[in-house]
Amino acid sequence: MLNRLYVKNIALIQEANIEFDKKFNVLSGETGSGKSIILDSINFVLGSKADKNLIRYGADEAFVRAEFTVEPDSAAIAELEEMDIECDGTIVISRKYSQEGKGSIKINGNSVSVSMLRKVTAHLVDVHGQSEHFYLLNEKNQLSLIDGLCKSELKSVKAELSDLITKKRAIRRQIDELGGDEQERARKLDLLDYQIKEIESAEIRVGEYEELLARKKVMDNLEKIALALSEVRSILSDDNGCTDLLSSASRIMSSVSGYGDEYSSISDRIENISVEAEDISQTISDLSDGLSFDEGQAQYIEERLTLLKNLMRKYGNSEEAVLSYFEDASRQYEALSDAAENIERLQKSAILTDDKIYDCCRKLSEMRKSACESFTRQVVAELKSLNIPNAKFEVEFAPFDRQTARLNDTNGSDDVSFMFSANKGEPLKPLSKIISGGEMSRFMLSVKTQLKDINGISTYIFDEIDAGISGVTARAVAEKFVAISHNTQIIAVSHLPQVCAAASCQFLISKTDDGRTTVTNIRRLNHEERVQEIVRLTGSQPSEAATKHANELLAFFGN
Repeated sequence: MLNRLYVKNIALIQEANIEFDKKFNVLSGETGSGKSIILDSINFVLGSKADKNLIRYGADEAFVRAEFTVEPDSAAIAELEEMDIECDGTIVISRKYSQEGKGSIKINGNSVSVSMLRKVTAHLVDVHGQSEHFYLLNEKNQLSLIDGLCKSELKSVKAELSDLITKKRAIRRQIDELGGDEQERARKLDLLDYQIKEIESAEIRVGEYEELLARKKVMDNLEKIALALSEVRSILSDDNGCTDLLSSASRIMSSVSGYGDEYSSISDRIENISVEAEDISQTISDLSDGLSFDEGQAQYIEERLTLLKNLMRKYGNSEEAVLSYFEDASRQYEALSDAAENIERLQKSAILTDDKIYDCCRKLSEMRKSACESFTRQVVAELKSLNIPNAKFEVEFAPFDRQTARLNDTNGSDDVSFMFSANKGEPLKPLSKIISGGEMSRFMLSVKTQLKDINGISTYIFDEIDAGISGVTARAVAEKFVAISHNTQIIAVSHLPQVCAAASCQFLISKTDDGRTTVTNIRRLNHEERVQEIVRLTGSQPSEAATKHANELLAFFGN
């Protein structure tokens, strides 16, 4: 339910703060007074396209804030939970838009995008006007309307259908993994056989690639390594080299080592260094003797590295990954080799699953048809009470059988169309192609009356859908509004005195100017003011008789 609407700098509205009644609200006023601006403001905060022309002349930006109250189990709260936005039963939406084309949208203080906003508001408000395409009469939404009539029974069948479709998809994936048809399977087997043999023949060992790279590095720098070893060995072992000097130092220090522990310690350390230097010199000598360039070994390293690079490029970026691919390929090859029997079993399972899916589609269709019988009958009765005495309305279901059924659609196989005729002797035709504006308004009201407890929308907004209606029909339309408002809040723009008299709350929209600017004002009317407005709407001159008639209209609807 829309509790409050705050509007600033929208068209001719400088500032307005409106508190709506929870039942039936009517906006009335002279033509051109700005009634539609209120609806434009609501549409703006609900997520309609922003337009600079909406901003009041001379203002920098337009701003609208709407406060809604919703039930804890409402779809709107579910959408907010998906967005990680907290809600305690109150949803506050604010939206601003500037002359520079910049804007911001917030829900309960959290910034959101237009698409996120629309996901939430789609569950809060349903707007319908004379020229708008009524959401529930759009053919793509008619099936959803019917499903809403079926309630919980249909949900269980839909859940079963969804599970079966998921199961069938899993079966199809298994069949695909087993190679599909015989030719495809043979191609996969040939490829896997080649890959397995290629990896197997390489006799990969984990760590070999890094070892080969290290060996190649030595081969590529052999001359440099040999020169370095020769120079170091010369420094260490030539006459008067490091080892000779260290030996002399060791002998000299040994001669005084008996004079104290500190001298003995130094002597030991020099001796250790001398021994280590001699060992290093011997190791270098051994390495130098072992250095030689083996052309065959170099070629082997190059070829082996190239082989491993190619395998890792094709099957993984490491030896471990290549070996893992080998294991997977071997398992797939084994499975495909025995696939014919498994595929036959899976294909039979898929056919049985399709049979069950088809049964679910038939159940859904039967439930929908059963719900439509009562629904269409009640809508026709409503239409007759709204002065369309020869109205006919049916829901046409396109036929399907086992061959033509959609067995991958979680909504089943039904295609439906609302068929309508307003005149005796005229055949039923698709609603969107035959119904007139005035008939559409009454048809919509009839449907709304039946759906007021079903679709979860908490607020209906009507923009002059009663235009062109008068007399007995006008009173009937007003009564329908009242019936709907027992369960769903209504905000309506109307010129009909009967509709205004039926409202539980009436607002007057008017324009004033101070010689420089024009401003639209919104004011909630008390009883006496409502009487005056109803007299104006009847086209009567203010008189005792006109006032009495207005009071009678209000009293008829309990106001």
